[in-house]
Amino acid sequence: MSRYRSRPNYFGVKNMDDTNKKIESWTFFSNNAHVLVCLTHKPQPTTRQIAVEVGITERAVQRILAKLTTAGVVNVRKEGRRNRYELDFGQRLRHSLESHRTIGEFIKLIDNDEPADT
Repeated sequence: MSRYRSRPNYFGVKNMDDTNKKIESWTFFSNNAHVLVCLTHKPQPTTRQIAVEVGITERAVQRILAKLTTAGVVNVRKEGRRNRYELDFGQRLRHSLESHRTIGEFIKLIDNDEPADT
């Protein structure tokens, strides 16, 4: 057996199973959007719970929350030992393709148990 056989190929992938995992791992929405959706759940999750649900680190959640707070999308209020996050549902989405919609409309679309109209 060659010593080069176990090395990753040009794309850094060792075998087809790894390739399929990489292809299937992308999503339509960013981690920022996933964090926003998590913040609408009752009761609000901790940063650790958000990290587990979104599949990112706690530090990444903290960075996203800091960006959302700076942008005025999220307001943080301390309640005992926990933070309470309030979203500005009336704020417009930031990208020019989506700026005609609000955060509230986005959340309603994504985090709704009712089936979509077909």
